[in-house]
Amino acid sequence: MRYLRVSQESAVIMAFAGKSVFGTVGLCFALLAGPVSAEGFAALSPADQAAAMHRGVNVLEDDPVQKNPSAARFQPRLFARIREAGFDTVRLDMHPFAHLRDGAIDGAWLSMLDRMINASLDAGLTVILDVHDDLSCQESAADCRTKLRAVWSVLAPRYRSAPNRLLFEILNEPHGVLDAATWNGMLREMLTSIRATNPARNVVIGPTDYDGLWELGTLDLPASDRHIVVTVHTYTPVTFTLQGARWVPSAKDLSNVSWGSDAEMAALVKAFDRVKTWSDVHQRPVFLGEFGVYEKAPMDSRVRWLSSVARVAEAHGIPWCYWQFDTDFAVYDIPHDRWIAPVLKALVP
Repeated sequence: MRYLRVSQESAVIMAFAGKSVFGTVGLCFALLAGPVSAEGFAALSPADQAAAMHRGVNVLEDDPVQKNPSAARFQPRLFARIREAGFDTVRLDMHPFAHLRDGAIDGAWLSMLDRMINASLDAGLTVILDVHDDLSCQESAADCRTKLRAVWSVLAPRYRSAPNRLLFEILNEPHGVLDAATWNGMLREMLTSIRATNPARNVVIGPTDYDGLWELGTLDLPASDRHIVVTVHTYTPVTFTLQGARWVPSAKDLSNVSWGSDAEMAALVKAFDRVKTWSDVHQRPVFLGEFGVYEKAPMDSRVRWLSSVARVAEAHGIPWCYWQFDTDFAVYDIPHDRWIAPVLKALVP
């Protein structure tokens, strides 16, 4: 999410009116270590996986832990709070590109990731390990491919024995230089790499244009690989959901924009009808990986939109994951260690 919605808005309107710092020994650890569970890995169909995911929340995107593993604001104990509140899934939005050194990943960062994955699995959650480096990919598609290949060559073997409640998401919101043709080729290459060590683990993949649900028709997945959960994101209409967001020129000066008319509700249902039709035709379960409203929107409309999206997705058999746990769009107030009640109730009534 974040600094991306300007180009998405036009699409919405059209669609809907090194060398490692820990050396060779550390690299061997990266390939062999990771969370080990007595549960082990057992193949799970993507449909059963999606049915178990139900309700989720994105975590860690804006956390200091992304740059300094010792500076985490989000503490592992909060995974239990998430589970107790009625969520089944967390999407770990991670930025490994900054920790790559000659094809290896910094050992301290990997240890932090181990802790987060272990704690979330121990809390009984389904866990999506999401490479959230889509903005870095805008520098060069070729450079993005090289970095993604390096990341998954470490992460996939590292977690090959983790329970089936751990899913891999190849890349968050491919867009820009990662057009449909480029992305379809890249995702197949990454799948091949992942399948070398995880032949039956479910992998989350979305279409180009920021995982835009209107782009599902451009997604070209290998027909023989059935262990895939397709993801889409929605922030429609951005003039409501992103009002007051400084990084969206068309919405940054907006305020007090409401949502919830009959026409707006009908458009929401129609959008999910299209997603469900695509899912049924292609026999691929779909997961709503992000949706949210910036906190400058009026709370009553914010609650109405969130509740409507969540309930409409559920009615279409689509599990979802809210954007996001804390900082902006927040459902949780970490400084005061408490849920933001209206937002939580809209999501988990």
